[in-house]
Amino acid sequence: MLRRTRETAPAGLVPLAWGFTVAAHLGLVADRPVLIAHLVMDVLLVAFVGLSWDDMAAGVLRAWRLVILAGIPVTLAGTVGLLTATDPASSPLVAVSVVGWTLLPVPALWYTGRESRGTARTVNYAAATLSLAGAVAYLAALAAGAPIDASVRLAGLALVGVGQTVAIVDAAARY
Repeated sequence: MLRRTRETAPAGLVPLAWGFTVAAHLGLVADRPVLIAHLVMDVLLVAFVGLSWDDMAAGVLRAWRLVILAGIPVTLAGTVGLLTATDPASSPLVAVSVVGWTLLPVPALWYTGRESRGTARTVNYAAATLSLAGAVAYLAALAAGAPIDASVRLAGLALVGVGQTVAIVDAAARY
């Protein structure tokens, strides 16, 4: 049962995480629940990579293991930013966490696409493209600031969320 949970849970957790991120950017979620979500993600990422270490030793799964390993300090940065900033929305550590997760999966999605065949190739290339486009939009909005930042940030997050969700749901369905 634990193995099946590790194989399928990310297909629910990835869209949940991006939906929560969008909700936080819209002001629909307060800082404390975002902090709690980060703490949960910190634990889940460490547990997932620890429990899946041997299963993710080669091929595209190794690439994803590297994404998770790199994602642990990125998520922890967000956690620290949420704990220490008087205004988490303007915390550089929170921004590092959001931007990090928009970008970290892109190379693994591209590699997965390259190693896949048929529809899986197309899905992963499209997911990588959407994630990269969303990351660029989000970063551009951070750099530009008001008045375009809110709508462009949300559009960027939506692109990332759709791309990464489609890829993980497709992977879970195929696995």
